[in-house]
Amino acid sequence: MTAQTLDRVLTCSRIGDPSGKYPIFDATGSKFYPGRWNTPASPMIYASEHYSTALLEKLVHGSGRLPPNQHYIAITIPNGVSYETFEPASLPGWDRADCAASKVFGEAWQHSKRSLLLVVPSVVARIEHNILINPEHPEFRRVTTSLHRPVWWDRRLFGER
Repeated sequence: MTAQTLDRVLTCSRIGDPSGKYPIFDATGSKFYPGRWNTPASPMIYASEHYSTALLEKLVHGSGRLPPNQHYIAITIPNGVSYETFEPASLPGWDRADCAASKVFGEAWQHSKRSLLLVVPSVVARIEHNILINPEHPEFRRVTTSLHRPVWWDRRLFGER
């Protein structure tokens, strides 16, 4: 893969607990609880292309429980930064439950610092994308975030009326 230059401003969303152990816009949690695309040695910030995809990702990782005190932020990525788009056909097994192939791929991407962003498909919503942000990339300082705002969950998502 080759890094490209973003030709527009990109906004994505992230959900977390502002009173929790780790800040919403921080990669520390990914060191202790690695996701599909990283290992403890390759911290990154997971965000979603859309607010609704961020909700779905939070739901699938919450095992059907209403997550307490969740807030969202809008992340603004300016034009001119580097990005790469992952092509699923290039890595068979990227979506397997054990995440072995995607972890190797993501760790190599994060360590190479070829680009600030890696755009990957969402497993839970295949036509949507998640945005991986490398906090160790030199362009990271150009990323800005909004103030956090509460997430209002529709209790029907959890089987309640």
